[in-house]
Amino acid sequence: MTPQAARRVLIVGAGIAGMSAAITLRRAGAEVDLIDIQPDFTVVGAGLTITGPTLRALDQLGVYEEVAAHGYTGDGIRVCAVDGTHLTDIPTPMPPGSKVRGSGGIGRPVLYRILSGRVLAAGVRPRFGLSVEDITQDTDGVTVTFSDHTLGRYDLVVGADGISSRTRRQIFPHAPSPQYTGQSVWRTFVPRPEGVDRRHYFLGGPVKVGWTPVSATRMYMFVVERTPRRIRTPGELPAALAELLTPYGGHIAGFRDAIGEDTEIAYRPLESFDLPGPWYQGRVILVGDAAHPTTPQLASGAGLAVEDALVLAEELARHDSVTAAFKAYADRHEARCRFVVDSSIEIGRLEQIQAPPAEQTAVVEAALARLVEPL
Repeated sequence: MTPQAARRVLIVGAGIAGMSAAITLRRAGAEVDLIDIQPDFTVVGAGLTITGPTLRALDQLGVYEEVAAHGYTGDGIRVCAVDGTHLTDIPTPMPPGSKVRGSGGIGRPVLYRILSGRVLAAGVRPRFGLSVEDITQDTDGVTVTFSDHTLGRYDLVVGADGISSRTRRQIFPHAPSPQYTGQSVWRTFVPRPEGVDRRHYFLGGPVKVGWTPVSATRMYMFVVERTPRRIRTPGELPAALAELLTPYGGHIAGFRDAIGEDTEIAYRPLESFDLPGPWYQGRVILVGDAAHPTTPQLASGAGLAVEDALVLAEELARHDSVTAAFKAYADRHEARCRFVVDSSIEIGRLEQIQAPPAEQTAVVEAALARLVEPL
């Protein structure tokens, strides 16, 4: 059922949002061009925590079985004190009849391999090292000038080029820029100890520490730190991370002691912005972090990106014009995205003031309960 108003589509950005959009729009019958400024399917970061609603979206995308086979799926989040003492558990139930578990995790490179495989299998041949220099719209379509001086003509353009989106600047010249939230995150892979069967948070200390299993033998550990924005060189990361983990006991003490000069650590400041809606202009629409970047407190950024693709393809199939489809997409999905962004920022605020663990987990639990509602 080819969307009559979107027979030919350009997707800018080959991350999770862009690959998901390529899969859903090809499945709907559209002809898809996918470009990215990077030289290949570039993966940035270590692991991904996956909520139940995200697993549901991945199931609708058609990749849940692969994610479950190569990653981790389970239920619940265990909340611990700094010394490792068990405080409480946050349930992560999905509605009756759901075919997915309530929680999960996967290595980001593994998810990229799964999604890129589906993109190629759908007949999409990405063009890398390419960007958009100019977008010109008229009543019938969009003319795009690429960085290699070639032209393309499309029914619509999907901007999936991340938090620093050039597409966003091209259609909304006065859009806000990403701003530092006051927190930075550290990520690294650690062994999965025997008996660890779920996600963990360690609250009540100077930083928030957590881990998510990503396979039968590995987890990814994260540390969220309140700090002035700073640039750290790779060489200083191991010692600095070990120092942050000094107060923490249980398995974390063992992970800390195992950090060495060759430990691979990803470190980045957390940024966000609030872009007024709607997140489209004419025949160009923004998805994923290009429209609604979220900090990782609810582990829902990747899930929203996949949901964006699913909802966009569905609305394009239901409507006979791009304008009507984009409006229906915004009416159906924008509030959900804003809820995730706002809730994540609120959890980050509570972390920064070192609110009691129960106050932090209450926001997490309430937000996750709302996100299980159908799209």
